[in-house]
Amino acid sequence: MAALDDIKADLPMGDIARRLGVDEATARKAVDDALPTLLAGMGANATDPAGAASLEKAVTKHDPKLVEGGVNLADVDEEDGRKIVRNVFGGNTDQVVKALDSKEGGGLGPIIQQLLPILAPIVMAWLAKKITKKQEGAGAAPAESGSGGGLGDLLGGLLGGSSSGSGGSGGGLGDLLGGLLGGGKR
Repeated sequence: MAALDDIKADLPMGDIARRLGVDEATARKAVDDALPTLLAGMGANATDPAGAASLEKAVTKHDPKLVEGGVNLADVDEEDGRKIVRNVFGGNTDQVVKALDSKEGGGLGPIIQQLLPILAPIVMAWLAKKITKKQEGAGAAPAESGSGGGLGDLLGGLLGGSSSGSGGSGGGLGDLLGGLLGGGKR
């Protein structure tokens, strides 16, 4: 879970709270709920070879500089974030938000709905940064020519569902998201 903490450490919570129109504690709680779910959704998509290829291609289009030295919220493209959320959750986005909202007893749904498009480009930039570092360290080929295992393994490791040695199956991430979505990936 250290990776989640790394992502959260770069988030400007005060700016996010102002953008959402809530206090920092509420924004932090919404991030604590939404971030693992977003990563789980990406992990679930990465379990499918076509989904993994699509996700890897999308990651390569995001500049890791967004998360270097802390995130400037003004640099986050929320329209891109809405597209990412649609690609990750498909027609199940509302169900995911409702599941997260009911988990907390209600009230955070509208905040999470606003938050996901803010977090999505940040997560993509963070993944791009990690993949770039991994490639530089290993002298590997560009991510889009890979089989998806690297990204699947990275996503799997973020929430403790590492799929190392299994070709990017996503491990427990697919199960986590499957529970939220009733077994569907998209």
